[in-house]
Amino acid sequence: MGRTYLVEEGIGQYLTELSTKVKPYVTGLLIGQCSPQRDYVIRAVRTPLKEQQQEESVGPPKLASLDEEWITTHASQVSRMLPGGLLVLGVFMIVTPELAKDSQNALRKLIFSVEKSLSKRRLWKPAEEEVSDRAALQICSATKKVVCRTYDVQDPKSSAKPADWKYQSALTASWVALGCTVNVNIHIPLLATSPNHDLEKNTKNGLNRWSKQIEDSVFLINGQVKDEDTELLEGQKKFRGNTQPSTQFSDVKVLTQLCQGANARSTATVQVCSGSINLRGAVKCRAYIHSNKPKVKEAIQALKRDIINTLSDRCEILFEDLILNEGPQKKNFEREYHVLPQRLFVPVAGSSVMLSDYKFGDEAAGEIQERFVEMLDQPVQAEDMHIAEDIST
Repeated sequence: MGRTYLVEEGIGQYLTELSTKVKPYVTGLLIGQCSPQRDYVIRAVRTPLKEQQQEESVGPPKLASLDEEWITTHASQVSRMLPGGLLVLGVFMIVTPELAKDSQNALRKLIFSVEKSLSKRRLWKPAEEEVSDRAALQICSATKKVVCRTYDVQDPKSSAKPADWKYQSALTASWVALGCTVNVNIHIPLLATSPNHDLEKNTKNGLNRWSKQIEDSVFLINGQVKDEDTELLEGQKKFRGNTQPSTQFSDVKVLTQLCQGANARSTATVQVCSGSINLRGAVKCRAYIHSNKPKVKEAIQALKRDIINTLSDRCEILFEDLILNEGPQKKNFEREYHVLPQRLFVPVAGSSVMLSDYKFGDEAAGEIQERFVEMLDQPVQAEDMHIAEDIST
């Protein structure tokens, strides 16, 4: 028995519109949420065109020109814009009938490349019981026939399994949102032996240690500690027949341990340092979870990952910005303050879920609007962008 994908109805229309523009193929990402019983697809996003692609002359149709690196880079950029609970669930390809035979191999290759690229950046490890199937969706541009298969990305020799692709209206109408503010104060020593003051590598190591603290934290949901295996919505009234997006919001407090338990042995090491990095500020985190009897542990896991991702993504964005503006050879290592980009949230049309992005202080709203169109194929009004935080350094 294969997996079932419940898909937001509007995606069918989006894919149909894309299929009229095929020449000779279109690729893109599927965004949504895994759960033990079924998966939910809430958005499909086409791969942005490269400038030379827009100018290319029409030649014989072939999939050999598929730019794997461009597609995986797009997946990495998109994954930064997803709050907790959402991930890149798979890849789609709309092809002309003559390419249909070759496209399945191309899709399989893309799924493994995308997963490899995304897992490299993660500071958390997938849980043992976690769903590792990813979707490969193939659509024929002429007949509009949809074929959905899955591959297990934990198994490099995995073969295709059939999957059900079912459209549903108001898919996320009653999803649950969880939100928290986490105060961050991370001190990362820079060892004197560290070559060239490799700030990015040291920061990542420091964040790795901090992420383990977050994993071990206690999460209070609406002021209560709940057993991991209980239902998140236990005791809450369900609103039936409500197709208007109406998120149930849970406020979460994160309690990190101040010191190790009495039984844990502590060994102190003395290291010669040439400096340190300090990350300070308050970050706003958010996660979304399906409303089909979600467990407390699913919700907490989604929020933990958002906390870890949002800080590591910002540091990554800052280093990219520094390299772009100052070059990698900068040798002045006196005290400096850099402001990490602020988080903002943007609603998804017809859904209770919001997507996320990051904004530097001097970035204009127009630049963020352009990024949403390019990365997520979604126009955004300036008044819909909610900046969630004060500035963090």
